[in-house]
Amino acid sequence: MAENVIKLTLDGTELEIPKGATLLDAANQAGVDIPVICYHEATTPNGLCRICVVDVDGGRVLQPACVAECQADSKVETRNERVERSRRTILEMLNASVNLDEAPEIQQMMGDYAADEARFPDAHLREHTLIDDNPFYVRDYEQCVLCWRCVQVCAEDAQYTFALTLKNRGHETSVATAFDIAMTDSPCVFCGQCIGVCPTGALKPKAQWGMEQGWSADEMRQKTRRGKKRKSGEGDGD
Repeated sequence: MAENVIKLTLDGTELEIPKGATLLDAANQAGVDIPVICYHEATTPNGLCRICVVDVDGGRVLQPACVAECQADSKVETRNERVERSRRTILEMLNASVNLDEAPEIQQMMGDYAADEARFPDAHLREHTLIDDNPFYVRDYEQCVLCWRCVQVCAEDAQYTFALTLKNRGHETSVATAFDIAMTDSPCVFCGQCIGVCPTGALKPKAQWGMEQGWSADEMRQKTRRGKKRKSGEGDGD
């Protein structure tokens, strides 16, 4: 066996994996599905959501597959009772604090892991006012799962614009612009990459949102048009 390759066992199957590969890489090579929320191929893995945890050698703690490297001669279980219980609890906590109505992939996970939607009856959903401050997209942070994808793709992972950041702590944490300035006053260039990586309805194209609101064709043209507001009386009589 080559020096840059290691062997491990994943769900009972022995694999040869390049050194430095993650457990998620190994699972993908073996055709084993591991759920992800914060992970995206276009962003740097950070192991934030912990939905991808797996059991390695029955260790004290489960390992996040998106960032944990494969270890030689290890035994990995991707969906034993311990792993399922952990993923189920994460999904139940998300459901208790975030509006997941427009997160079909997470809803599918809820079903796959038999998550109890009523497990935390005293929990409070995050409350945020929808932000409509530009002609291109709206921000509904009541649907944000804090995966950090949009912040990353706006920064070093792709755009290098740094228009987005995080504010507050704990239950009140949310994505925001610096000092909560309007998106049109931020460094945002409206490239749309943040929308492309968002796994929920937290970021949505203005045209799509407008159709959902029942806007007419004229309303759509007016509300998705970028430009300075016309001063009072300007253009009258044209």
